[in-house]
Amino acid sequence: MEINITDDFNLQTIANSGQVFRVKKIDNNIYRFIIINHILYINKQSSGRYNVSCSNDEWYSIWEPYFDLNRNYKSLRESLSSKDGILHRASNCGQGIRILKQDPWETLISFILSQRKSIKATKTSLESLASKFGKPIITPYETIHLFPSAIEISKASPKELEECKLGYRLPYIQDAANKVMSGEVNLKFIEKYSDINLVNTLMQIKGVGCKIANCVGLFSYGRTGLIPTDTWIKKVIDKYYGGNNPLTSYGANAGIMQQYIFYYAQNHKKEFLKCRIK
Repeated sequence: MEINITDDFNLQTIANSGQVFRVKKIDNNIYRFIIINHILYINKQSSGRYNVSCSNDEWYSIWEPYFDLNRNYKSLRESLSSKDGILHRASNCGQGIRILKQDPWETLISFILSQRKSIKATKTSLESLASKFGKPIITPYETIHLFPSAIEISKASPKELEECKLGYRLPYIQDAANKVMSGEVNLKFIEKYSDINLVNTLMQIKGVGCKIANCVGLFSYGRTGLIPTDTWIKKVIDKYYGGNNPLTSYGANAGIMQQYIFYYAQNHKKEFLKCRIK
């Protein structure tokens, strides 16, 4: 099926934005995305025109919300003042980014694993969990393993989990699975919570601090007012804003601004090598 997207939308930029870990580039510029048991292959045909591997109903019910296509990013990006030089440069550098509305469970585990791991190493551990415990699905391009549920993770022995190179995060993954299974942290129900209550509830899980909870809120619940603040964001704030976080002034769009800055920092690391966090 062919669809039209007139707003900012760049598959490569989205795939490399640091918010999603199981996107894969297939031959001929085809990108594969997964959410729960839905798999999408998408490739650009021409300006604004894309070919997608799903039905019309699935596109509008699953993938349009996933890519946050009801929000105009181009208008938001172009409204930024050139007086804020770094954010202006960052938003142009990250043109085409979308804040993805991913599966909360997979997003939670992904960012627990991302602690003190590179993006590449995080991807490796996630793929290992999926191939070991997830259901295999055969597509015209590949055999994919869906991400394992909390129940599937809970059934795994510590030795089996260790083989996925989880390191010190292993008990955090187990605690997350147990709390989700028991309903102590109900990932569906907390969708109704305020930002603060959602973040505080997620922080009941071992190993989940403010940054990870904010990542889950932003990248799976669409809470675009949340600002995950990692080392790179802090470096930018210290270098260009004198240690004062300017993102809070963007209110409900603060998380989108954060993503532009994170992407910029990831692609201009030399600029921040000597920058020490205060």
